[in-house]
Amino acid sequence: MNFIAMDFETANHYPESACSLALVMVRDNKIVDEFYTVINPQMPFDARNIEVHQITAEDVKDAPTMNEVWPKIKDLYQPGMLVAAHNARFDTNVMRQSLARYSIKEPHYLVIDTLATSKLFEPELPNHKLDTVSEALNVDLWHHHNALSDSEACANILINQNKEFGDEAIKNLIYQI
Repeated sequence: MNFIAMDFETANHYPESACSLALVMVRDNKIVDEFYTVINPQMPFDARNIEVHQITAEDVKDAPTMNEVWPKIKDLYQPGMLVAAHNARFDTNVMRQSLARYSIKEPHYLVIDTLATSKLFEPELPNHKLDTVSEALNVDLWHHHNALSDSEACANILINQNKEFGDEAIKNLIYQI
């Protein structure tokens, strides 16, 4: 299976406030490359968000903005490319709103949500949060709410599920952006 696992963290409750992004590239069910950056959202940080991900305004003051990050990653988002995220509704909305803020057209790509796959394939779990699913599948989540750690965990969850349940079971949960 080939896909990109994506995770954003935000500075506040606004989806256009991306302050970090990680992408993990998977080819033939193996992680082959990673991308991580902090992003200057050019807006205030909420204390609650800082508490969750430990990224502050000071950490991103010299970081690129989303419109500066986009040229480095846009070629990954081709029609037909599969992008995985745990709670994909959140991450795809952050992508959409963060790009729209700079009048950048959102690309078309395929999405699979490992929150949804986990609910289907691991129904016995008490919840389907990333840390719970990671622990149940023995996936390393080395720093929950660090975008790179979360993306790696998401990638490994989908790799494990694909190996156990097969391409056809996974394909039924893919949708298009």
